[in-house]
Amino acid sequence: MHFVSDNWAGAHPKIAESLSKHTVGFAAAYGTSALDKAVAQTFNEIFEREVAVFFVATGTAANSLAQAAIARPGGVTFAHREAHLIEDEGGAPSFLTGGARFQAIDGAVGLMHIDNLKAAIKGFAPGNVHAGQPMGVSITQSSEIGTLYELSEIAAISTLCRENGLPLHMDGARFANALVSLGCSPADMTWRQGVEILSFGGTKNGCWCAEALVFMNPTHAREMPFIRKRSAQLFSKSRFIAAQFEAYFADGLWLELAAHANAMAARLADHIKASKKLRLAWQPRANEVFAIMAKDMSTKLHEAGAVFYDWKAPHSERNLVGENETLVRLVTSFATTPQEIDRFGDLIA
Repeated sequence: MHFVSDNWAGAHPKIAESLSKHTVGFAAAYGTSALDKAVAQTFNEIFEREVAVFFVATGTAANSLAQAAIARPGGVTFAHREAHLIEDEGGAPSFLTGGARFQAIDGAVGLMHIDNLKAAIKGFAPGNVHAGQPMGVSITQSSEIGTLYELSEIAAISTLCRENGLPLHMDGARFANALVSLGCSPADMTWRQGVEILSFGGTKNGCWCAEALVFMNPTHAREMPFIRKRSAQLFSKSRFIAAQFEAYFADGLWLELAAHANAMAARLADHIKASKKLRLAWQPRANEVFAIMAKDMSTKLHEAGAVFYDWKAPHSERNLVGENETLVRLVTSFATTPQEIDRFGDLIA
């Protein structure tokens, strides 16, 4: 019963097969192969416009290079308090931007509240060199705790960004999971709502090592080839990232895998709702489920073979957990089976 992270899941067989297929023969290096170009065209088709795509190795690289692309002297990016940019990138965004700062914005259940964002931006008086200057806004979709911004909420944030001349970045490590949950198109969840830069994740959804940085307007990406190279993220054999994306997108596999992971999370949430030993912390919207249980129950589940993380309660939800309780995170993936979920359900029944 593996619920620690979708990063623990392996590669989908079709993606592994595509990697194997492209190991033979010769292909132009550094993103110039026919396969690289074909996958770039697939991204254009998926987003219903010409976009600029840059393959990178990790989500940390994608997020950090997105910030490097918009960096300004004394720059500050606004993100939710629990965003990866602030909590989980080990300082990489600041390092790769040459010292940019990241200001935490509060909001319930993992989502930045627009009024808090508006107040934070207003706190930077134009020309005040002592405070620095705003350089961008970043949202996470789905959020760090499995919740979602509705399209109207993304649009409202982007409107505020435009009013203040700030680009809007989306951390889409679980982009596909959010997409199938909202039932919209990639274009609808990004540029049609004003998102300018997207960290597009594939690794958590069945790929081996496939992430991409997507600029919705290619003219905004003119410096990115140099930034990516300087940051040691230009792969010589980039065809092997392209090979993964080729299989990932073929016949809608990426959406199928995400839909399965989400369905497994919903099944797991139903077991928790029916249990007298656990309770849901909040309603999951993608493939992460958060539950509250007694600390000794957590120990018993671990001993029975369930693998998951105890989790720090979000700032806005810190009063949900009692003194002898713990908050846990349970993540499903394309590889999660109904049998795993139901076995866990039996343990908490």
